[in-house]
Amino acid sequence: MVAGKKSGMTLEQHGRASLITHTLAQHVLGDLRSVDTDQVEFRKGLVKLGRLCGYELIDTRFPTETVTVQTPLTETTGTRVSGLDDVVIVNVLRAATPFVEGLLKAFPTARQGVISASRDEEAGMDTDGEFPIAVQYVKLPEIREDDTVIVADPMLATGSTMVTVLEAILAEGRPQSCLVLSAVSAPPGIKRVAERFPEVEILTVSIDDKLDDDGFIVPGLGDAGDRAFRTD
Repeated sequence: MVAGKKSGMTLEQHGRASLITHTLAQHVLGDLRSVDTDQVEFRKGLVKLGRLCGYELIDTRFPTETVTVQTPLTETTGTRVSGLDDVVIVNVLRAATPFVEGLLKAFPTARQGVISASRDEEAGMDTDGEFPIAVQYVKLPEIREDDTVIVADPMLATGSTMVTVLEAILAEGRPQSCLVLSAVSAPPGIKRVAERFPEVEILTVSIDDKLDDDGFIVPGLGDAGDRAFRTD
């Protein structure tokens, strides 16, 4: 017997994005925000947050079925999650690497893709609030119609990078569902992705206040890549 997708108690709809309100995820995010969190703990925090988000996705976005289980003593029933072998996780380099490491603890059989895309900081934002994006590398598995694609990037700021990444992914195939997963998001990025790709679901642990004049999320995490890899 197949049960429908569940309505999780720790997932709330906020406009065009779903907010993951799981208590431990919020706790970890608070540690990630702190300027006193060093590189090692920051990376560990992103791994932990990715794992928690993965479990939340399983609980709220994947159907289950009731199956018969034979124990050493008797026959009983159990629950199995469907679709775990039809997951593609796309790592948006480089800040998403520890975040994806955590996701893979929840989806160990997921096929993986990698896209290296970065915005041109020197060029700055244009009048529409977008950055020019350079794509250096794309390696994706086959995207099948029964797949769930999870595009992971800790920060969804202007949405410029994510839009470019989604264009590359969806040019390869149309999955059953496509999810954008971030730790922190800004309203302009959510709006841009939702308008360009209304079929894509956006999930985030926090919707922050705004972007500053340089396109960074406030209060945000700082530069997640630099903090995770100890670069400037």
